Amino acid sequence: MAGDNRSGSHGREFGSFSEFYPFYLSEHSEPLNRRLHFAGCVLVLAAILCAIIFREWLFLLLAPVFGYGFAWIGHFFIEKNRPATFTHPLWSLMGDWAMFGEIISGKIKL
Repeated sequence: MAGDNRSGSHGREFGSFSEFYPFYLSEHSEPLNRRLHFAGCVLVLAAILCAIIFREWLFLLLAPVFGYGFAWIGHFFIEKNRPATFTHPLWSLMGDWAMFGEIISGKIKL
């Protein structure tokens, strides 16, 4: 996505997602923050599934509320840092789902 190749938090530059992801993980060092992100991802999937099953597309409006709401609570109140969403929106979204997959696979612990 255009605009994701710029200075990151703390003046760091990232040329690719593979360069960004270690930084992303470092911003999620608290287990409670990771749990909140995981819960948000599960609820995003549930909202999408409900929209499909019940053919009620208003459920889709809940997806970003769940995803960002839980994550931002984790950043502002647990990690006490600024979400990467503000500087690298696409890579941050990709990071959320990459971390979700690594939690499911057991690579990252909750």
